[in-house]
Amino acid sequence: MTTKNGGGAGMQLFLTGLILLVGITTLFWGRARASESSFLDEVKKSTARFDNRSVPLVKEVTEDTVLSHEKYQGGSFRVLARKKNIERYQCSNCHNDKPVTVNRGAELTHGDIVLNHGSAERGLVCIDCHSPEQRDYLEDKKGRKIDFDHSYDLCGQCHFRQKRDWIGGAHGKRVVNWAGDRVVYNCTTCHDPHSPRFEKRFPATYSVPLD
Repeated sequence: MTTKNGGGAGMQLFLTGLILLVGITTLFWGRARASESSFLDEVKKSTARFDNRSVPLVKEVTEDTVLSHEKYQGGSFRVLARKKNIERYQCSNCHNDKPVTVNRGAELTHGDIVLNHGSAERGLVCIDCHSPEQRDYLEDKKGRKIDFDHSYDLCGQCHFRQKRDWIGGAHGKRVVNWAGDRVVYNCTTCHDPHSPRFEKRFPATYSVPLD
């Protein structure tokens, strides 16, 4: 008789706990649904125009940039400046009417340049990209002067598919920001303009074949 009473009390305690658990779960679920509903209602009722400048940036771009000549989704964007990274710019400091009095001057100033650009049958030479008259500028095949900061204009005359992808964001990389003003790398930020092809290499992580 004692055993039966003890078993009944245990069952009653179990049922009471189960009811409490169901009640607490229902309460929290209802609050979560209410919270989700109110948030969605706020989003739907919002009429203020989204301002991308109001989104906090992970890190501000502190490097020098220039406004691109191209448009992205109907709007402008910025490109990293190039000239500040050229060690011997301005070129006209040496390429002028003054006589060169230094022995082997070209080797001293440009001996580190390895020109490997273009096809095997038709490799490029200096004046294919550099203006032969105004050395502080690049020059395309139509004779248009191009600022070094906008070298993508020159690269795009041959690498037009890559330039199209670069404008759209499929080629190249965005600088620092995931939101806010769009700033992207210049072509020459990643590619050596004289030898633009990247050397082949193994990936940073390598999995041994299973077979």
